[in-house]
Amino acid sequence: MLEMRSCNKTGALTNGGLGVISKLTMFVVAGATGNTGQVVAESLLAQGKQVTVLVRDASKGESWHAKGATVAVASLEDVEALTAILSGAEGAYFLTPPNNRASDYLPDRARLSRGIANAVAKSGVQNVVLLSSIGADRTDGIGLLMVNRNAEAIITPAAQNITILRAAYFLENWGASVRAVRETGVLYTFLTPRRRIPMVSAIDIGKLAAESLLKPKPGKRTLELSGPQEYEPEDIAQAFEAELGKPVTVQARPLESVQPMFAGFGFSADVASLYRDMYEAVNSGLVAWEGSGESHRGTVTGRDVVKRLLAR
Repeated sequence: MLEMRSCNKTGALTNGGLGVISKLTMFVVAGATGNTGQVVAESLLAQGKQVTVLVRDASKGESWHAKGATVAVASLEDVEALTAILSGAEGAYFLTPPNNRASDYLPDRARLSRGIANAVAKSGVQNVVLLSSIGADRTDGIGLLMVNRNAEAIITPAAQNITILRAAYFLENWGASVRAVRETGVLYTFLTPRRRIPMVSAIDIGKLAAESLLKPKPGKRTLELSGPQEYEPEDIAQAFEAELGKPVTVQARPLESVQPMFAGFGFSADVASLYRDMYEAVNSGLVAWEGSGESHRGTVTGRDVVKRLLAR
């Protein structure tokens, strides 16, 4: 399904009653209503570039119209529509959106990746930036992160040029803890206390993705991205403490509670199990830097992210 709001018979993009917009959309951005995609699109618009954002819900595209972007209401699983949107584009940013109710999560997301790959190949889009994660070099044992390994394997052969961003643990994941920290002064976590791991902000990811689209390199390259330093849960607790002005302590949750907790959120049993396996892989050190890609460090700190999370 595509609304460009729609595609006319020649394939040119149209924007409601505003007439025909050039088929040569310079950059296409998926996930613009999420964390990283929003930063990618805003960074490109700030550079004066033409941007088409992909959304599934037309109401979520209104703010992008106001910012000067073209809005395509389309599903990543609609190969024909996605091909039309990508045709003539200079570059595109993709990620694998979640489908937390899928009973067969990895095959379900691999099917979506194949759709993206088909559209990339058919459209001839010149440059692709794909969000992945550290640990995607592993062939098994990484739980939910296997979705990124699969996406890399499926989409890479279809792209003329591709930059894969293997990002560290999202600092924004701590947003799920804000309510508990405010109410109880406790930061609950499935991560091992007193153990530092790479973490990064979605802002740094989005900016590097935009830069990679603006300054593409031929062939395939892999970029590993983390924040300005590694963090342990206690560092994040200290950031909350500093912003809230009250003590915040860390309390580790047993991994056995991952599945029932996520099932309580409405996730399928399969997805909940994959989350549990992912946390185990992170805590065991299985998910770590491969070391063969280019290493990048962002500038957004854990405290910067905590401040933004509390301001929401």
